Amino acid sequence: MSFQSISPTTGELLEEFPLTPPAALEAALDRGHAAWSDWRVRSLVARAMPFAKAARLLRERKDQYARIMALEMGKPLAQGVAEAEKCAGACEYYAAQADVMLAPDERKTEAKDSYVRFDPLGTVLAIMPWNFPFWQVFRFAAPALMAGNTALLKHAPNVPQCANALVELFREAGFPEGVFQSVFVEPEAIASLIADDRIRAVTLTGSPRAGASVAEHAGRHLKKSVLELGGSDAFVVLADADLATAARHAARARLINSGQSCIAAKRFIVVEGVADAFLDRFAAEMQRPRLGDPLAPGTGIGPLARLDLRESLHAQVEASRRQGAALLFGGTIPEGPGAYYPATILTAVAPGQPAFDQETFGPVAAVIRARDERHAIQLANMSSYGLGASLWTADRARAERIAVELDAGSVFVNAIVQSDSRLPFGGVKRSGYGRELSEFGMREFVNVKTVWVE
Repeated sequence: MSFQSISPTTGELLEEFPLTPPAALEAALDRGHAAWSDWRVRSLVARAMPFAKAARLLRERKDQYARIMALEMGKPLAQGVAEAEKCAGACEYYAAQADVMLAPDERKTEAKDSYVRFDPLGTVLAIMPWNFPFWQVFRFAAPALMAGNTALLKHAPNVPQCANALVELFREAGFPEGVFQSVFVEPEAIASLIADDRIRAVTLTGSPRAGASVAEHAGRHLKKSVLELGGSDAFVVLADADLATAARHAARARLINSGQSCIAAKRFIVVEGVADAFLDRFAAEMQRPRLGDPLAPGTGIGPLARLDLRESLHAQVEASRRQGAALLFGGTIPEGPGAYYPATILTAVAPGQPAFDQETFGPVAAVIRARDERHAIQLANMSSYGLGASLWTADRARAERIAVELDAGSVFVNAIVQSDSRLPFGGVKRSGYGRELSEFGMREFVNVKTVWVE
């Protein structure tokens, strides 16, 4: 086995990378552990310095990095540029906020002094996906490294060029040797990595199946784990919503990254009274972006990242139709090379169909009619996932009341769900546990240490 960089646009093998040999993997574990001994005691000012350079390099090379993303996993160039810029912002944010997030927390007790410290755990194994090949890494690495940990990245097998570019970026930014490393290993090797004493914690963004496996091994070896396992986010439109605005944002929420996002809206739950009017607007907006070469200017939807992913998505569409869903448009595999799939809307979607029950990773929108507000909330929660939810209404008090009832890690009112360095990110139910980003994410991989001084 090797890590292969294959163009999802043409099917061409771009480059092939061998697996990391056992001796090199052993050396990487040693380097990471040794680097932590020094990195953990450096001041926050010293840790922040390479982050400032990393932010500058990300902005200077955003076009270069966007091209790599487009070549390896099909992300349209403009979205790749935005991803690189978002990574730069995360570097600057955690470098600036770490002193507040990690400041000792004074507690009044009978002691002369008592406080809580937040000390780094060690090397964190990061198992990252292909869909946001830069942002997913920085989403973990910026807070974890600023907290004093080191990182060992196991990136997705189809984005090895992105993994290598990240390693080179961290090196050029001035991070000490061993603070950030990447290895190319088979999934079967992950269990032994988690078991290794030099790995102190593990984080994964991936499928519930992968998350269950990582959680099992982490639990067996008493290692801290954080899991983000995807979602089937509800986009709930109530009768008093601004339908034109909701429809415009609904299409953007479904089509971002060609629909390949954990927090992309997937189930569009609309109350009956406005369902037809919303659907007319939504259909027009979904058909607006152009499907095409991700390297071409103006492309709104690129290919899916792999042919097998397209096959799985199309199978979900076909199975949903057999079970009663209606195809409004799309839903056909285009002729020619590439893993392209058109923007698609399914109507008459109901529980029990794959389009309702499963995560659809691609530009397929499931429209579900709700009898009223109460039914809409029930449908939104009728999912094994719980990552995000988007709620559209003109009544703020109603929105905040409903937000309490929605089973999701994030609820965005009159806005699409997105990750933000300032806010915690993560889910409930089969969407995983733990949090990334904000002070909550930074404190996931620390020793919350009580200090009592007489």
